[in-house]
Amino acid sequence: MKKEWMTLIHAGRYRKPWLLVASLLGLLASCDTPPPKARLALGPAHSASHQVGNHLLTAYDIKAQDIDAEHGRFDAAIEDLEQGRIDIAMGFFGLPSRNVDSLQAATGDLKLVSLSDAVLDEIEKNSGYRRFTIPKASYLFLEQDVNTLAASAVLMANTHTVSDELAYQLASVVYQQGNSITHSQAPFLTLAHALEGGEGLRIHPGAKRFYEEQGLTVNLAVAELNLTNNKQAFMLGSGSQGGTYYPLGGELASRWNQFIPSINITSVATDGSLENLSSLAEGKLDLSMTVNTSALDAQAGTGHFANTAVDNAAFIGQLYPEVFHIISRASNPISSFGEIPTSQ
Repeated sequence: MKKEWMTLIHAGRYRKPWLLVASLLGLLASCDTPPPKARLALGPAHSASHQVGNHLLTAYDIKAQDIDAEHGRFDAAIEDLEQGRIDIAMGFFGLPSRNVDSLQAATGDLKLVSLSDAVLDEIEKNSGYRRFTIPKASYLFLEQDVNTLAASAVLMANTHTVSDELAYQLASVVYQQGNSITHSQAPFLTLAHALEGGEGLRIHPGAKRFYEEQGLTVNLAVAELNLTNNKQAFMLGSGSQGGTYYPLGGELASRWNQFIPSINITSVATDGSLENLSSLAEGKLDLSMTVNTSALDAQAGTGHFANTAVDNAAFIGQLYPEVFHIISRASNPISSFGEIPTSQ
């Protein structure tokens, strides 16, 4: 700034008023230039990640005009973060996440954003998400624990197309053959974890029968079946490439096709939880991977599903705990929500 004012002084000394005026205008224009907007990847538009991202913007009083928001797939967000095209990416991942480890290996300056107690209190009060602490030991680059949110990834079935016997076999394969799955979240595919995340959801009667035969006590309400046809080909809605659902969905479908005769299950890429539940309601999907909080909203006709409750979705079991990751880089101009300039 000193250099610019010296230019003006010299302009006046040598009686060049046109230069003085031009310099003043240029300096004033530079002072009025707003700071660059934060570039945030909120996740696919019909995903739980996008929903939580909007909760965070509200909690931090960040308005739509304050940011440049991206709504693409997780793999695109990870690439954009690596290339410096966005400041913050967010999404639900298993813990630890291979995506995070790979991104740190590529950049060397990754950071996870921790949320304040006030923000966590606000979101817990207005949603079904719960606070969760990512231990420092989860990732080598962490210097301290990270406070964030979590939920449960669950498998839901269409009560119009998934029979009692098929639901029984689906649960049996997942929780008795889970050790053959190579995905990093496979250790959670056990009977000890199967009913976690199901609180408040209606369970499929076939899945309930399987669990009770294995000695588990099931206290969930039971969904009613209203089968409309005898299908052999089924569609599983997973998630977007780069997320956790997509690869796990592919492995689940492969195991079901291997161990359950006379059926074929195809895992398809989607935007995630909200799209999967809506597609289940519309009969486009037979099985859906989703966050339990979204499933509760769908069943109750609240939140995203306030105008259209989903009455044909039944709980099969939990897949793994989902942890919300807010990812940035230390070298980014903006690397936390508190650094985002907001409009008045």
